[in-house]
Amino acid sequence: MTKALRYIFTALTLALASVNALAVTHADVNGDGEVNISDVNTVINCILNGGTDMNADANGDGEVNISDVNVIIDYIILGDPDERPVVGGDISMLTKYEAHQLMALSYGVNTAYYRDVNNQRINDVITWVKQQGWNAARVRLFVNPENASSEHKGQGVIQNLDTVKVLGRRIKAAGMRFMLDFHYSDTWADPSAQTTPADWANLNDEELTDKIYEYTRDCLRELKAAGATPDYIQTGNEISYGMLWGPAGTPQSQLKQCFTNSPDANWTRFANLLIAAGKACREECPDAKIILHTERVPRVNVLVNFYNQMKNRGVDYDIIGLSYYPYYHGLLPQLSTALDIVTNSFPNKKIMIVETGYSYKYSVGDIDCTSTWPLTYEGQRKFTADLITTLKGFSQVKGLFWWFPEANEYGLGGSLWSILHVNDAWYNAGLWDHATGKATSALYELKYFVQ
Repeated sequence: MTKALRYIFTALTLALASVNALAVTHADVNGDGEVNISDVNTVINCILNGGTDMNADANGDGEVNISDVNVIIDYIILGDPDERPVVGGDISMLTKYEAHQLMALSYGVNTAYYRDVNNQRINDVITWVKQQGWNAARVRLFVNPENASSEHKGQGVIQNLDTVKVLGRRIKAAGMRFMLDFHYSDTWADPSAQTTPADWANLNDEELTDKIYEYTRDCLRELKAAGATPDYIQTGNEISYGMLWGPAGTPQSQLKQCFTNSPDANWTRFANLLIAAGKACREECPDAKIILHTERVPRVNVLVNFYNQMKNRGVDYDIIGLSYYPYYHGLLPQLSTALDIVTNSFPNKKIMIVETGYSYKYSVGDIDCTSTWPLTYEGQRKFTADLITTLKGFSQVKGLFWWFPEANEYGLGGSLWSILHVNDAWYNAGLWDHATGKATSALYELKYFVQ
């Protein structure tokens, strides 16, 4: 084995000896200020000598192995990962589906698997999507999902820190970029609900600011120790109208309505929370990029006001994150208008579509888009292709993430539905067909965003 490794690494050394990259990241494992063939050699020597030098852990997964060599080679050939576009999906429910597919075997169901377009079984979804051109994945985190309602648990509110550690480590080990999505709630956080976690409900604003710093810091420390260091961190999910809303009857109970009239006190409270969260991110994961995630694509004035408020109040972040679902936010001209205004208003910020999706069967949402994209495999694929074409017209757009692509109840229904199913209601805008377990053509289309 050692001779074989030496042969492979010697070949890599000869091939890459003349290539040099100038930026400093985790790929600069020898700390000389450059990323080049000497960093490859450092990792090779570490592997051959037992992998004891953790400075050689280029991908931050807590181990030193061939995946770290791959990270450095990618950096040398493709440049700084922070400048490259990323594509993937939010795969927060993957471990639950995998567990239920294994459970199905005990009931004699041996078909409950993820399958490719040719009906071949996929043994490891994360490795497989990497092979299809994905280079990133996103996972959400709730403070204590055990406090969520039964309805919300049945819809996917299950991701505690242990769940995120497992998925994050697998994502990093696959050589992909990992996006962590803090919900800062025990349940779904979105423009209509930003409920403060039950354990934080009695904290005043100052105490809440301290708590969000400590919670963010502690989670990131545990993720790093688990080999799941995030590359991107969302400090809040769809926070167009604030977060950590207070109980009914308090000034913070309905910040959505308050933000519409832009009272200064609410913006100040909100900014202080984000500043505290961002401070923890910079301290614990200095190489990670901070994302502020909003979703007001049809109301561009709200988007611009939001990020102007962030700028004026000194909130530290790197990336504007947007949700875009055509069945909620309108057709692609609406998105183009929003992107045009946002890119011109904030020319120094990168942009990512951190959530998108479109159905392959049955309608979703409020806007009928079927005359443009039929509810078929081909319609879903065409939406994906058209979206990518639109996004490539904006150089600041660097990321595209499909929401809930892993939805796949194949083999988990029928008479055993009550035992085996994962979600109480099927979401038909994923990238696997519930009825067949087969990947849809849109999944294969996503790679063109980065090619």
